[in-house]
Amino acid sequence: MSELINNSFFRKEKLKSLILKLHAGEDPAAVRAELISTLQQIPYGEVVEVEQELIAEGLPETEVLRLCDIHGEVLDGHIDVSGSKVVPEGHPVDIFRNENKELLAVIQKAETMLGTLHAVSADKFSDYAMQLLGHFNALMDVDKHYQRKEYLVFPYLEKNDITGPPKVMWGKHDEIRDQLKACIEILRTEGLQKSDLEDALEILFVPVLRALADMTKKESDILFPMCLDVLTTDDWWSIHKQTLEFGFTLYDPPVEWKPEGLSGKADEQVASRGDGSVQLPSGSFTAAEIMAILNTIPFDMTFVDKNDKVKYFTQGSERIFARSRSIINRDVRLCHPPGSVHIIEKIIDDFKSGRASHAPFWIQMKGKFIHIEYFALRDEQGEYLGTLEVSQDLAELRKLEGEQRILSYSGNSGTK
Repeated sequence: MSELINNSFFRKEKLKSLILKLHAGEDPAAVRAELISTLQQIPYGEVVEVEQELIAEGLPETEVLRLCDIHGEVLDGHIDVSGSKVVPEGHPVDIFRNENKELLAVIQKAETMLGTLHAVSADKFSDYAMQLLGHFNALMDVDKHYQRKEYLVFPYLEKNDITGPPKVMWGKHDEIRDQLKACIEILRTEGLQKSDLEDALEILFVPVLRALADMTKKESDILFPMCLDVLTTDDWWSIHKQTLEFGFTLYDPPVEWKPEGLSGKADEQVASRGDGSVQLPSGSFTAAEIMAILNTIPFDMTFVDKNDKVKYFTQGSERIFARSRSIINRDVRLCHPPGSVHIIEKIIDDFKSGRASHAPFWIQMKGKFIHIEYFALRDEQGEYLGTLEVSQDLAELRKLEGEQRILSYSGNSGTK
């Protein structure tokens, strides 16, 4: 046992000295070579402990944040996660990991596009920029992934006196979000030229994609294994119950996780979230009843709140437009093709200002005649509450002739 403790002490002291060398300005390649020759593999828990100790000993968190990417580069491939716990499908960590797979897939697409920028002709650049904007809009969805870490996971680490790494990681989240917003702003610039994108390529676009990918590595190598060691099943259940308030990132879990040993009472609390009923001036219903009503009416409905976040959509058996829970809490602008975003912004602006309260559209697609309406939702004082999108296929209704009275009901007509 004493030999193991001494080995752990040696590893942490050596790692600490190597990190301090980086902060002193030594060449990262030389530091990495020394790490490989002396340590080879470092348990993930010791990396966290060293970072925590350095901050406790006076190394400013801002300095740790400034060089955390170099830390990651030096340690890449040399963090031992063999002792990490395995989680079932649908567990919050499983969801985080699957979101990272989707993020990495989009990062790869964006990197591939950026690698062909030099070959894009002037007449094709507008379409190229629009497609690239679509990728960066999708990557902005990482904000929900980061918020769940910040507001659901980090508090449990802090309760266990692990404060330094979450603060550093949160700071990196903020950097990535700011850089993504800047990329999107550039790509949405009217009259954007190829030279403008070339100027920003190496100072903004390439670095943010690298930072996004590096964050997925930090999570898989350090954060998730550490959290699985520290957090209890009750902690994870609490995180799971609150996850949908923030939404998923580019991924909709196919399995609903439920830890073993939970009582039926716990399930009831999740389902009802109160006394189980909603009282309105014209009547009341339970949560199960209202869900059945909303999923039975022959419309697709999506609710966007006053902050332009998608908060709810119906889940009827026959959908017109595909929806997954990954859009929950996503900015509605990012849920539409870049070419139509300006129309969505115009509708929302008109609804908020009071200039309009209704915007109808209709399109024909794959044999369907689709009627789409946007409605402004307002309270009794006229304050804007959000927007309701209602979509319906009118193809069959437009064929109706004559009349079919209730007395002609036979029990087998009009079924769906």
